[in-house]
Amino acid sequence: MVHIALFHSVYGLRSVERAAADRFRAAGHEVVTPDLYAGETATTIDQGFALMNRIGWKAMVGRARDAVGRLPADTVLSGISMGAGVVGALLADRRDTAGVLLLHGITEIPASAWGSPPMQLHVADPDTFAPPAAVAAWEKAATDAGAAVQVFTYPGAGHFYTDADLCDHDEGAADLTWQRSLSFLRHL
Repeated sequence: MVHIALFHSVYGLRSVERAAADRFRAAGHEVVTPDLYAGETATTIDQGFALMNRIGWKAMVGRARDAVGRLPADTVLSGISMGAGVVGALLADRRDTAGVLLLHGITEIPASAWGSPPMQLHVADPDTFAPPAAVAAWEKAATDAGAAVQVFTYPGAGHFYTDADLCDHDEGAADLTWQRSLSFLRHL
């Protein structure tokens, strides 16, 4: 059993994040899903970016820090799409993180990143928000920082392929992502 902080996408905290948290809980993990938008959600990606810009990155990261501040030091940091960036903003301060699980997005590996927590990444291939060259650079940076890294790409899937409410949904890729994610968490 691990503790997990799961950060939502640019759409806000919606059913896809709640369902992911429920999957992880059913496997015996403790999961929190901080609401970085304080209850607001978007129905389109453009609305999501507008909402993110209105709230502001600094405020969202502050809310994320507050949420993980109450969790054990070895909490797994996980992010969905934009939430991956939130994970990146927290990494330098969370030196005892047990692992990093990124879905639909990559993040910068801070220069002050610590040790070698395992990291697992799941992205569409190709993905507008995480193009293959950027994924390769992320993998190199994570490996250079000492992390044990697993990268899984899903050819032909849309960016947010795990969300059954969006046109990107790909049931096969989503099922495989959840199987691999649960296996990753089991081995931490």
